Amino acid sequence: MGFILKFILSAIITYVLAKFLPGAYIDGISTAFILVIVLAILNAVVKPILKIIGFPITVFTLGLFLLVINAIIVMIADWLLAGFKLDGFISALIFSIVLSLVTSVIDMVTDRS
Repeated sequence: MGFILKFILSAIITYVLAKFLPGAYIDGISTAFILVIVLAILNAVVKPILKIIGFPITVFTLGLFLLVINAIIVMIADWLLAGFKLDGFISALIFSIVLSLVTSVIDMVTDRS
């Protein structure tokens, strides 16, 4: 039950973030559900590869390059989904940071239940 709740809350939060953050556009709540699935797949498949490739830069920047990797994942999702658009890298960076923060809060709240 917790997985379904996290999935639904993540989709709703993704939809709200895309509506309120500058430079992010989403068609509807159904696109938000698809976006959450696409982001989960990209985080499971592509993100580990990018982490391995970017490890030297991540060490050099003391971990800040991981924010860039998150933004790249969001930009790939933008490229894959027709109903989700970002204006550029800065929009993807802001979207990924806020989404990560809100998802962490959701995880903390749902894990307590």
